[in-house]
Amino acid sequence: MVKIITSIFFALLLSFFGFPNAKANVKTSSLKLVFKINAELESKLVLVVDTNKKNKLAKASDTSKKNELGASTKFSYQFKGNADTLRVGSSRAISNLSLQQMLKGNITGLYVQETNGEPGTEQSMIIHGTSAPIFTKKDIYNVQPAVYLNGVYLVQDNPFAYDVQKYDYNRIGPATNLLANIDVDNIESIIVIKDPISLAKLGPNAANGAIWITTKSAKSGLREISLNSYVGIVPAGNVQTVNGVFENNFRTPFYKKYATKANYDNYASFLRDSTNLDYFGKSNWNDLYYKNTQIYGANLGITGGNERANFRFYGTGSKSASNADETSLSKYNAFFNINMMPFKWMTVSSFLNAARMDRNRNKSLRDRFAEVRYLPDFSNPLSPNKDNYSLFLNEYSKVVDDNRNNLLNGSLALNLQVMPKLNFNTAVVFDYNEGLRDAFYPTTLMDGVNYVSGFFGYNQRFGLNNLLSYSYEINKDHAFEFELGQSLQADAYKYNYARGYNGNSDFIKINVVDGDQTHDDYLNAINNFYLFRYSDKMKNGLISFFGNVKYKYKDLLSFGAIVRRDGSSNGQPDSRWLTTPAFSADWNLKNQLLRDDKFFNELTIGASWARTAKIYLDDRFGAGPQYRTEYGWNEEPTIPTFGGFQGISRPYNTGWVGYGVTLPYTDRLNISASTAVLNNRLSAALVLYNRDDKNQLLNIPLSAESGYASIYKNGMEINNKGIDLTFTGNILQNEKALSWTTALNLNYNRNELSALPEGLNELVIGNNKLKVGESVGAYWLYTNNGIYNSDSEVPTNSVSGQKLTFNGLALKAGDPKWVDYNGDYNITDADKQFTGNRMPKVVGGWINDFSYKNFDLNFHFFFALGQKAINQFDAARYDFVNRESASDINSVKEITSWQTTNNVKSYPIYNVWSNVIPYRTDQDLFLEDASFVKLRSVTIGYDLTKTKFITNAKLGFRRAYLYLTGSNLLTITNFSGKDPELINYNGNYDGTSLPIARTFTFGLKLDL
Repeated sequence: MVKIITSIFFALLLSFFGFPNAKANVKTSSLKLVFKINAELESKLVLVVDTNKKNKLAKASDTSKKNELGASTKFSYQFKGNADTLRVGSSRAISNLSLQQMLKGNITGLYVQETNGEPGTEQSMIIHGTSAPIFTKKDIYNVQPAVYLNGVYLVQDNPFAYDVQKYDYNRIGPATNLLANIDVDNIESIIVIKDPISLAKLGPNAANGAIWITTKSAKSGLREISLNSYVGIVPAGNVQTVNGVFENNFRTPFYKKYATKANYDNYASFLRDSTNLDYFGKSNWNDLYYKNTQIYGANLGITGGNERANFRFYGTGSKSASNADETSLSKYNAFFNINMMPFKWMTVSSFLNAARMDRNRNKSLRDRFAEVRYLPDFSNPLSPNKDNYSLFLNEYSKVVDDNRNNLLNGSLALNLQVMPKLNFNTAVVFDYNEGLRDAFYPTTLMDGVNYVSGFFGYNQRFGLNNLLSYSYEINKDHAFEFELGQSLQADAYKYNYARGYNGNSDFIKINVVDGDQTHDDYLNAINNFYLFRYSDKMKNGLISFFGNVKYKYKDLLSFGAIVRRDGSSNGQPDSRWLTTPAFSADWNLKNQLLRDDKFFNELTIGASWARTAKIYLDDRFGAGPQYRTEYGWNEEPTIPTFGGFQGISRPYNTGWVGYGVTLPYTDRLNISASTAVLNNRLSAALVLYNRDDKNQLLNIPLSAESGYASIYKNGMEINNKGIDLTFTGNILQNEKALSWTTALNLNYNRNELSALPEGLNELVIGNNKLKVGESVGAYWLYTNNGIYNSDSEVPTNSVSGQKLTFNGLALKAGDPKWVDYNGDYNITDADKQFTGNRMPKVVGGWINDFSYKNFDLNFHFFFALGQKAINQFDAARYDFVNRESASDINSVKEITSWQTTNNVKSYPIYNVWSNVIPYRTDQDLFLEDASFVKLRSVTIGYDLTKTKFITNAKLGFRRAYLYLTGSNLLTITNFSGKDPELINYNGNYDGTSLPIARTFTFGLKLDL
């Protein structure tokens, strides 16, 4: 019988997928935060902060174990609902800097991109594939999940500041990852919401998925003090430095094979003289760039109170640092939660969270010139000699580069038990953050021109949420739950930005302004800076109404339905509102068919479908036809003046916004199954999902006769479908001996462009191409099959007698063998092929936790498989002739260009002086497999609580725990660059990002 049931189960598992239902109810007897989640958190994976030293199996409803304070913080998978909770952990001993780092490799279906190891830089998260093309850094904002902190939807940054930037390397201002302010030691649980009906309850904000963070809160009758402190080191690491000899040896084969006298005459000036010790002497700059760096952190939590009123205070301070370029991020956080119960039928809860972050940025030449937009002479790069590099650093000590972020969020919630089965919940929520940056670069770093800039910007959100819920039981077998909800959200984004050049003194490092508004020189700098000023503000609102009904039959079946009505001010007046439905069904097969079976402890299947509205991040689409400040030129398109007079023009270059723009939406379908067997020692969950993002807006080319370069049109559709698989196992379970728990999560995702606006089948955007039926992350490249060693090898058209050409240029000896797919004897864009993908096909993680007596050991692997990357760094290095002759941002050489590795790839020796640009990046010559597996962390801990020293001292410690952690210890990959994670969002690896360094931390956690 068991075999038959098992066969049926696994057949169902392949057809259905998901997690059981769970409802986040707020009871009047609870003094926890009463802002009620607007979703039944069903079919989700939960990242639980577990402080138990031993990894025991516990019921999801057993909060006494989940809330027990102890040893190191564990990350653990929890299946919500009737399933048991299996805690398997990574450790708080990892000095995670941001929310993204906390989640990386821990959650099924969540892909974290950490493209830079510099502390505090922006990172991204993508749930179940990208919903839009990602060709620039600005595009990443459109695909991020919503992040909630105790029910407060965090506002974060808006990409509209990119409108006044020439380069999108970094957003103007401090460009700090705002999610870095969330401290893991104050977190109770993190829920990554992927289930359609749960996302439908959260509404348009959660169209790309949602992350629900619940902090530790005050608890009735619980008095405790917890302290966690750690110190660590980020070791410098070893690099292979080179000098001009290495570079000359690299260039020699090209010159011997192809160079003319004129080419030799134009040889790079810094490499001509081999007696020049600046470039041919010692290459020892690395000691000034890579350094052993200390990191540290400490936090204190105090909880107290009684059944009528209680509180929790939490404060932390920490410094995270890189081992490169003296970069770091310091952050300070204060959290206060207070709850009161003036009456048995009323609960009042509030929290306030404040944080400050100070960022020490890199000294990168590229980032500085991108900010300054002033390119000096690049003919002589930085010297690899330590003495010369120290001169540069001495001049850089005169730089002002202050980056600060202040953040404040909180809520005030009221919960009323109107009747025994009627509950009303209302909450006022807010979030505010501001960023400030002051920068100054002296003339010695700017080729005789100094630079100053100032930035202040803020993002704020205010919300009002109301929820009325009613429970009705017909009898013991049939029960209904009804909900009516309303929410109001108001957002505002603003920045003021000014930059100036050519001041008359390097000692005046701020822009001094004449304060007399009647004076002709008002707003002109007294110190004669040549100024550009930018200011923009954006407001938008969202109002929503929804109704929810859920029917439950015994403990066997449940059905749910939701209807929402959402209105966004960023929609046009005739299309601001969208009505969306959602449905779900769950069946407990264990209770229906296998109630007496001892093998299965849980067996459930479910399905849910939902349509969710999406809102635009930019208000321009709700305004219709409009004017913009585009009076500049190609290098400075956003200058708002012409001939000394301010003015506006129509958006001829950025895209026409007409009427008829409607709101996009997302359709999701999940089919799910989950099981637990062998006394809950083994658990598995499978989710099959299909997601369609429809009616999306895209900027498409327009005929030249219109005067506009492009126009925004609805109609883009993108499909993501895939599988989430999670397995957890308590392999060994013996508290007095060795115990071992393990968890493996896997996600497979397939992305496809389903439709383009206006019925188009394909569309070229820059060097990228979108085509229906292909992934939006696919590369569009020439196929390279080697090199023509002689002119006679170049194919000839037998009809016309013409040689094969590249965009009309005759191919010759020394040029690449690009494949002429259409057979017209002219290599053009028509011969480019779709190959490889920027996004991985499979992502996941594997976590293991061992314990023996008072010792525990944890290690965590995470991986991303199936993605490709363009090695732009190698392409630029081989294309040295064009790179050094062009005065553009791509000609910048960082000090790190004077290093090499053992895994350097070699390419054919093409004629670098050829007009066809043999080492161009839009070919598969530089396309590499960027798959990787990483050992993310290893932690060893020891529980001192039961040692004689602690027990005899009678200090009152409930827990004393020591831990040692190493992170980013090992990378397994075939990628030839420094690190496959350091690939930009557009799929190019340029080698400019700081390394994701190894760290080693030693910490002590005390609970009183």
